Amino acid sequence: MTLDIVPLTPDRWPALAELFAAGGDPKWCWCQFWRKPGSNWSNTSAADNRADLETLAAGDPAPGLVAFRDGIAIGWVGLGPREAFPRLERSRTLPQLPGDAVWAINCFVVARTARRGGVAKALLAAAVEYATAHGARTLEGYPVATDGGRIPSASVYTGTASMFDAAGFTEAADSTSKASRGTPRVVMRRATPSR
Repeated sequence: MTLDIVPLTPDRWPALAELFAAGGDPKWCWCQFWRKPGSNWSNTSAADNRADLETLAAGDPAPGLVAFRDGIAIGWVGLGPREAFPRLERSRTLPQLPGDAVWAINCFVVARTARRGGVAKALLAAAVEYATAHGARTLEGYPVATDGGRIPSASVYTGTASMFDAAGFTEAADSTSKASRGTPRVVMRRATPSR
């Protein structure tokens, strides 16, 4: 089935809110984890996070892209200029690599009924296009290196290394030895396609 992947805007907000409210981490996080460092994150609530993402939906660039199938939101990818995500700058486990116009692709949500159908891969491809159109020179992700093993879905919200590899990203740094709670994350990067 065909996917329609579009930037989050205020008129698309209700559909995304329905996807996030379905359960799991998105129902609490609302794609704000990377945007709120330290105590800002600890002192937030689900309602605060929801309101913050809804506010961002009115901005340009959009805070992410929504995948629709038959008019229903079934997927999300969070992205934006790296400086929009203060937690990355302060991370003790993900190194801050040099570069200008770096965009981060850092959050995937796929409806339970749509998993294992290529939705996340399609969202990643659309994120590359969107970031490129908005001036990104380098794209960066923080996926989990599964090494072929099964990892709980709550741990792969940043995507998998194999998915990023298939999209033309290469490993730029390994944070496995420093990762909290043993999550095997890597930093993967690629230059944006020339226009």
